[in-house]
Amino acid sequence: MIDLRRVTELWQRCHVTVRDLPFGLLLAVVSLLPALHGKGTQVGDLPARPIDELAILVIALQTLPLAVRRRWPAVCLVLVSLGFALDQLHAYHVFASNAMPIALISAGAHLERYRRVTVVLLSMAYVPLALALSRLGATERPEGYVVFYLALALAWGIGAWLRSTRATEAERRHHIAEATRAAERTRIARELHDVVTHHVTAMVVQAEAARYLTAAPDRLDATLSAVTDTGRRAITDLRHMLDLLKADHDTDVGVPTAGGLHTLVEQTRQAGQPVEFAEEGSPAESAGSAEFATYRVVQEALTNALKHAHGSPTVVHVCYGRKEISVTVSTDGPGSRAASFGGSGRGLTGLRERVEALGGEFSAGRQAGGGFLVRATIPAGSPS
Repeated sequence: MIDLRRVTELWQRCHVTVRDLPFGLLLAVVSLLPALHGKGTQVGDLPARPIDELAILVIALQTLPLAVRRRWPAVCLVLVSLGFALDQLHAYHVFASNAMPIALISAGAHLERYRRVTVVLLSMAYVPLALALSRLGATERPEGYVVFYLALALAWGIGAWLRSTRATEAERRHHIAEATRAAERTRIARELHDVVTHHVTAMVVQAEAARYLTAAPDRLDATLSAVTDTGRRAITDLRHMLDLLKADHDTDVGVPTAGGLHTLVEQTRQAGQPVEFAEEGSPAESAGSAEFATYRVVQEALTNALKHAHGSPTVVHVCYGRKEISVTVSTDGPGSRAASFGGSGRGLTGLRERVEALGGEFSAGRQAGGGFLVRATIPAGSPS
């Protein structure tokens, strides 16, 4: 059996001239049928003449150029107009004369340069044609010529409207593509910030602590091992991010989820931050993006605790409800300032955008009694 889809694909791959040629050939063949003689467009109402050798040329001039009506619209319009003028002056009135409005529509839609010049020249050429038809004995009244000119102008206007619509659609798609690229760049920057900041902060804190452990070789070795492990995890996560940037990557490539919170908390503890972790309930199977956002909220909050309140007690509480996931991360007191690094606030801003994009709520700020509190409520069941 013939695969129509494959045939359609092969046809679409053909050059536009090849795809436009069959219509012109069909119109030429139809124009040679005796039953359609005199059924074409008539300007001036001259009596129809029988088809002769010149009429064949007139038919060819009006039909075959339609093959290039999109590739070279100006050439098509000139040749079809010449054939149309010969057809009217010799009163063949072949069916092919109906190609004139088609050529005008195509030119209005696809002509890129000298559009106004084309309209002026065609309008000027129409006047001598009307005068020549009158001298040949045409019975058409002046208002008839005006109506026919307006019909031709309407055909051009239809083509111009199609051109404008196509340009508007192209502009819309361009804006959508730009917005999509910008959103993707923002998403990638956010993910890189979350991954790199957390691991690098932990490594810096651990390295700072190692300075004071030179007199305790066992603790120094453990601290340096923790730095090494954190660096390896950072490399693994960065490789994962690079895999996500590949065009042919699988969308389900082990993205960190709330199930890895225990590991995240343990890593923070190894960096010297006392963290108390509590979970209520269990994540739903369809948590998806909500579970991932939960992980990022906890990760960023713990990173900030390491940065700005190193050594201060930190409490992480995650509650999995049927409709939402609640996350609270609180840090007491200012802690040690030895590991307090400057921050741009980009991480918290990114978290707010991530949570609000899922329809949740996010807040972060200092507590009345001191310390810092991060709170997020994320609707559950948002598939990733």
